Amino acid sequence: MTVIVLYCRPGFEKECGAEIQEKAAWNEVYGYIKVCKNQGLVYFHLHESADADKLIQKLPLARLIFARQWFATLGEEIELPAFNRVEAISEALGTDFHYEEIRMETPDTNDGKELSKFIRKLSVPLRQNLRKSGLLAAKEQGNDSRGAAILHALFMSGQQVQLGYSYVSNSSEHVMGIHRLKFPGASPSRSTLKLDEAFLYFIPKEDHETRLAGGLNAVDLGSAPGGWTYQLVRRGMMVKAIDNGPMDDDLMQTGQVKHYQQDGFKWRPRKKNNYWLVCDMIENPTKVAKLMADWVVEGDCKEAMFNLKLPPSAGRYQLVMKNLQIIKDKLSENSIYYEMYAKHLYYDREEVTVHLRVLGNK
Repeated sequence: MTVIVLYCRPGFEKECGAEIQEKAAWNEVYGYIKVCKNQGLVYFHLHESADADKLIQKLPLARLIFARQWFATLGEEIELPAFNRVEAISEALGTDFHYEEIRMETPDTNDGKELSKFIRKLSVPLRQNLRKSGLLAAKEQGNDSRGAAILHALFMSGQQVQLGYSYVSNSSEHVMGIHRLKFPGASPSRSTLKLDEAFLYFIPKEDHETRLAGGLNAVDLGSAPGGWTYQLVRRGMMVKAIDNGPMDDDLMQTGQVKHYQQDGFKWRPRKKNNYWLVCDMIENPTKVAKLMADWVVEGDCKEAMFNLKLPPSAGRYQLVMKNLQIIKDKLSENSIYYEMYAKHLYYDREEVTVHLRVLGNK
């Protein structure tokens, strides 16, 4: 039986499993879920083996909220010998596929991190062997054509590995779907990494010079002490920071920030000249969703990036979908064209990041 393996944040396996089952069913693909609790791994066992390839091509990974990365398995998990591991992996692959690149991966756990030294040691001879046999491209060029495949080697230990594949055109460009960023020392809080990752994930590189340009006006609701404001300022934007709490002194000295000590749910701009709205308030997610929809409907921003906080309880996937539907209904009622994506990003914890962009009016 073919399996689709999905990577997610440890502790969110149930949400990831519920989502892939639901969205696979929309594509008439069915199966059952097995999770590795607190391992960040979900196994979707398909009733029809051919459906695995169909699904990882047809269902956009970007439309999955809780999955960081995925792959379809190539046979059963391999038990590796103490010696000649490279040969054992190469022989298990056969000759059916040719790969653009290989990803050496582990669960996102402390035990997985302990395998990193072993994987680095194995990586070079394995790549050399696969290139010599013609299974791996001579040089990893990041070919984004639909047929280009990525080989995944998920190591559960030094003796166990699961092989699989995904398509370059429908997978994360990062190993295990994790975009690791360096914390900027000038930022007043680590929350800054959440907005930095969100901008890099949701906004195409070719649009950065226009949609993340210096000189744009932005509003940060719940801004103190300024972790998200920092990301706007470093990109050259002019920021209205809304929070009853104090802002970082260095940010205020840039001359790019105006601080309004007011409630983020009550404050509204006088002018319709704000391009970005960002919000990371620790509030009820339904309350935040309604607020974001109101800002868009009233024409107070063109794009919004915000977090929906999740309770530590069951039904978190359903809660996210409910709140996204609130936004969809509000925008539809007001004849607004839009695009909206949501993702449980690497630097998110008990929250989901949502990007909302106005495209026009019907």
